[in-house]
Amino acid sequence: MQERTLMIIKPEIIQKRNAGNIITRVEKEGFVITTMRMLQLTRTQAADFYAIHKDKPFFNGLLDYITSGPVIVARLERDNAVEKWREVIGATDPKKAAPGTIRALYGESIERNAVHGSDSVENGRIETDFFFRVLESYSF
Repeated sequence: MQERTLMIIKPEIIQKRNAGNIITRVEKEGFVITTMRMLQLTRTQAADFYAIHKDKPFFNGLLDYITSGPVIVARLERDNAVEKWREVIGATDPKKAAPGTIRALYGESIERNAVHGSDSVENGRIETDFFFRVLESYSF
């Protein structure tokens, strides 16, 4: 079933110039990149995106991190996109990620884990809409 999921290539990957390796992997895994952009999130935008975590102790650190540099966001599509992307990126903690997954290859820690991927079909829709519809209404 054709689905969409959100990919965020996180700041440390951009800083280390590994974004191209991840984008190449996306295409090799059969995803179609339907929309992609590089941007610098403001703290307000990041807080809106991560609002589900607002009451968790790591929230402010997460905002500090995701706004520390530019990110690349992309809407990926393919059959079973959410499940396949989660398989390709690996476990949230790179130390527990399967060998060869993006997080095992490029992740530094559970906090700096290289990429984001939607965790459900519904969140894939919500998250891609945030970056490619809602965010359009913000002034940069």
